[in-house]
Amino acid sequence: MARDSESVRTPQGVTPSGIDVLDRAAAILFAFRHDDEPLTLTELSERTGLYKSTLSRLAQALCHHNFLIRLNDGRYWIGSAALHLSAIYETGFDLRNILLPAMKELSAQTGEAVSFHVRERDHRVCLYRIASRHSVRAEVRQGDVQPLERGAGGRVLLAFSAEPGAPYDEIRTRYVYLSLGERDPETAGISVPVFRVGQELVGALGIVGPAARMGIEEMERYRPRLLQVAAHVTAALGGNAAPLLAAASTDAMPHITAAGRKTRAKHQSKKKPSESSRKAQEKEHA
Repeated sequence: MARDSESVRTPQGVTPSGIDVLDRAAAILFAFRHDDEPLTLTELSERTGLYKSTLSRLAQALCHHNFLIRLNDGRYWIGSAALHLSAIYETGFDLRNILLPAMKELSAQTGEAVSFHVRERDHRVCLYRIASRHSVRAEVRQGDVQPLERGAGGRVLLAFSAEPGAPYDEIRTRYVYLSLGERDPETAGISVPVFRVGQELVGALGIVGPAARMGIEEMERYRPRLLQVAAHVTAALGGNAAPLLAAASTDAMPHITAAGRKTRAKHQSKKKPSESSRKAQEKEHA
């Protein structure tokens, strides 16, 4: 028997798994958004790319299992089975179990300390940390309370808490912040946001180290991996990881404060004297 051409249409909004019927059902469920009203079959067809006849059959099956409900006017909405599964997920959810393995792997890859900060009123608190393997390290202790307005973690928390201003607009665009000497003259850090369901901010994931070892080039090298880890954690928490992954693939330089640029110059001068200063030193010792 010839296959119905509509049965092989690829749904929109999902990554194919190879199990077509599950991909189509997932496309229907994920077609609903937080700010939606119930959707008609036509609206579902536009969002999923599926034919109405295919949608009607799958919607009937999803209604049977309470993943969808069909209203009296023919529109569809998410059913009670989704709430049931959400409750099960939340009872077994532990931020620590998701974050710490990712943080340990990131620290092993970079050799630097990895921290996770959350906002507590007008300050930030280090909720979790993984120590650097280096003997010379930037000390970040679990439970440390630090200001929001200085340092990479604080800036990220402010930016994604709707803080106004051009620097925060840039952080919201790039999903990352680099800081050199902003909180401490000898410390550098790079941070990115982590989200949960509804893109609610959970905290700021960051890498921190001595500015003498962790300059702009090093932080820029860590940036894609840090964003990828944040995307992984965000997805595990039910958030949308796509913006973080998109930011990881860009080559744009993140925002650096003027204080950071001054500190960078200071440390670069310590590491490698300019040609003119080197000649002057040679003349003095001649």
